[in-house]
Amino acid sequence: MAKTADQPRERITSFTPYEMKKGEDYMSAEMLEHFKGLLMQWKQELMEEVDRTMHHMQEDAANYADPSDRATQEEEFSLELRTRDRERKLIKKIDQTIDRIDKDDYGFCDQCGVEIGIRRLEARPTATLCIDCKTLAEIRERQTGI
Repeated sequence: MAKTADQPRERITSFTPYEMKKGEDYMSAEMLEHFKGLLMQWKQELMEEVDRTMHHMQEDAANYADPSDRATQEEEFSLELRTRDRERKLIKKIDQTIDRIDKDDYGFCDQCGVEIGIRRLEARPTATLCIDCKTLAEIRERQTGI
């Protein structure tokens, strides 16, 4: 699936899934290192995207005489900037998650304390809730609109 200006990449492009060894404890040092590596790779990809956007906007910024062309370019830049803003917030969340790994406070649900699970964390490395608590939170959000 190609990434467009209004669709931020929220997936790490490539990684090897972690395989737990027999008898290995959940969130062992090796497992934490795996997730830290994933997060660092994801952050690097997002930062490269920011650099590409800045380069693109500097190179392609033109002062079109036609108002329609100018409006099209401004809308394109606006979408790119909105996407980069979402990615900036995601980078902040990645940094907070790396900090949690460094403090040995990663991989457990913030609400109930159970293991979030390796596959869920590989799908969403910044997850702070187990799937059950996240599902309940989404139901509450839909019901209350908050």
